[in-house]
Amino acid sequence: MSSPYASSRYCAARKLIRIRPIAIWALTVLLATSALLADGRRRRRLRRRREAQAQQENVTLNYPTTHRSEHVDDYHGETVADPYRWLENVDSPKSRDWIERQNKVTFGYLSRLPQREAYRKRLTELWNYERFGAPTKKGGRYFFSHNDGLQNQSVLFVAESLDAEPRVLLDPNTLSEDGTVALAGYRVSDDGKRLAYGLAADGSDWREWKVIDIDSGKPLDDHLKWVKFSGVSWTPDNQGFYYSRYDEPEAGKEFTGANYHQKLYYHRVGEPQSKDRLVYQRKDEKEWGFDGDVTEDGRYLIISVWRGTERKTQIFYRSLAEENSAVVELLAGFDAEYNVVGNRDGLLWVLTDLEAPNRRLIAIDTSQPEPEHWREVIPESKHVLRGVSLVGGRFVASYLEDAHSVMKVFSTDGEFVRDVEFPGIGSAGGFSGRGDDPETYYVFSNYTTPSTVYRYDVATGESRVHRRPEVDFDPDAFETRQVFFKSKDGTRVPMFITHKKGLELNGDNPTILYAYGGFNISLTPSFSVSNLTWLERGGVYAVANLRGGGEYGRTWHEAGMLDRKQNVFDDFIAAAEWLIENKYTQTKRLAIRGGSNGGLLVGAAITQRPELYGAAVPAVGVMDMLRYHKFTIGWAWVSEYGSSDDSQQFRNLRKYSPLHNLKPGVAYPPTLVTTADHDDRVVPSHSFKFAAQLQHAHAGDAPVLIRIESSAGHGAGTPTSKLIESAADALAFIEAATTD
Repeated sequence: MSSPYASSRYCAARKLIRIRPIAIWALTVLLATSALLADGRRRRRLRRRREAQAQQENVTLNYPTTHRSEHVDDYHGETVADPYRWLENVDSPKSRDWIERQNKVTFGYLSRLPQREAYRKRLTELWNYERFGAPTKKGGRYFFSHNDGLQNQSVLFVAESLDAEPRVLLDPNTLSEDGTVALAGYRVSDDGKRLAYGLAADGSDWREWKVIDIDSGKPLDDHLKWVKFSGVSWTPDNQGFYYSRYDEPEAGKEFTGANYHQKLYYHRVGEPQSKDRLVYQRKDEKEWGFDGDVTEDGRYLIISVWRGTERKTQIFYRSLAEENSAVVELLAGFDAEYNVVGNRDGLLWVLTDLEAPNRRLIAIDTSQPEPEHWREVIPESKHVLRGVSLVGGRFVASYLEDAHSVMKVFSTDGEFVRDVEFPGIGSAGGFSGRGDDPETYYVFSNYTTPSTVYRYDVATGESRVHRRPEVDFDPDAFETRQVFFKSKDGTRVPMFITHKKGLELNGDNPTILYAYGGFNISLTPSFSVSNLTWLERGGVYAVANLRGGGEYGRTWHEAGMLDRKQNVFDDFIAAAEWLIENKYTQTKRLAIRGGSNGGLLVGAAITQRPELYGAAVPAVGVMDMLRYHKFTIGWAWVSEYGSSDDSQQFRNLRKYSPLHNLKPGVAYPPTLVTTADHDDRVVPSHSFKFAAQLQHAHAGDAPVLIRIESSAGHGAGTPTSKLIESAADALAFIEAATTD
């Protein structure tokens, strides 16, 4: 007689016999399906590569012949050739002809890329969403910007209350046919009755300021010219405002001539600019610039004195209680960074990095201004204190913690009140207003969250969504993680990486690495339609927070400037190597991007490690490090880079200057240099000369092109239509290069 155990084993065996064929069949189907899917992926990848290769072969790149002169400069006994010096004259007939011929080759190549139209179409679809700016309140009225989606420029609206129907106050789209005139700043008088606004044409840094009567919406006759690097600040009587300007430049040098001797003026509404009163100038200090700002109570005119991009300032002030009062030099000597946050009677609250590399907030009594009488209100912490605003009777302090925003609220005595809660890791900005406003507004975003406007109740700490944009994509399909890698010297550097969820780390993902690394500027998570289209098509987007930026305060910044600039390039190279070593990508699938100082970064990266990248897109870059300081505001960057006028600094600049380190016979990665003909921040001759030398030196078959935008500048105020076209071109170029 069989046992129950034996019987159960028999039954189990019979079940196994019945199940096994089904399991084997299912496993066979699964393996076959996986093989088919893998084969399909391989076939699609091969087809894309073949299409890209065929496309490359069908495009003959006959680069324009670029004249090479015999021009040579002597730098401290060392001769340096500059064969493309003639391209510094951007508007000469010879240069214009060169621009036209280069663009013909570039756009001829780009127009044949099969990815270009797909990018342009999807960019247009995604960009077509409503965007709002955070409201500001003046005289009981609310002012905010709005773009219905594809408008070239955002429109300024005014509403009598939050519930009232807003009306258009200023529509820049009506000021030019192609949308190249942009609203570049505005300031409402305290009574909410007048609007001073700045306009920028063709992307230039030059501003023309005008005035609107808000009640009627009619423009007044005021017209101020030759304003640059200046806002405006209304006087308590609402009859005029302070602003800074330069003398009118020589004809023909408006976009290239050096900008020196800025002056602070007072303009009274209704009078011509010729009658504006000179408030402050320094004939003995041609590099000094001035920001005039009236305190909220109208008691003082605060004059912030800056010198180039150096993160050190001076604070002067003038009493507005008595006419023609003397200017008092409160904080002189450029020994630290100072920024007046607010005041209470004769007490000034000042944000400074004096004896605090991560900044702190101090109180200075103007009747006892000596340092021994200063009082610390918010002490330095381990995280960088980026800024402080006084609103609702409290300080809202903005910190950076590993390159993302953290906000804390303090009493005016410096007592901690609360943290501001955000919906995730990202970037927050705003929190402006008057000291007695019960509410303020801020904007929050990250790589997968479009800029969302929140209303913040200062007393209760409640955040409520005010405007949430609706973009045609699924944010839950993507993820962002922060990693830390070690640079060449062992320094720990952070990097954000965003991609579709479920990404396979197979070393074969197309990847864009973006960075900046300079001028104390921090790269924090932000939303970009351009980047989103790349992510949707399976790309990886990485942002490295290099030294030279402000992510970890003054120490982090100074570790990447002057003779320590090579640290920035080492950090960037280490980021690229980390992405490859950790199987995110491989060399032929890795593209690098950066603009302005980031364009310099990309230029230096491809000259130092040309074999490491599959594509490069340096935008509006500083490429000629020996002559950058001779144009427009370039002299202001000497505190960051150094100057070739100094023999030691010349040797350092010569080592990494992108223009001067392109070597004949080297195969450089596919490169698309981009610039604009009206860029008067980083003059386009930087990119012109670099592209010409790159085409001369390049030994490979990869395309090395320059895209020159017309009626555009350094980037600010670029119309939506041009943003879409330039993004489609850059992304199509990168995809074609990294799938070849």
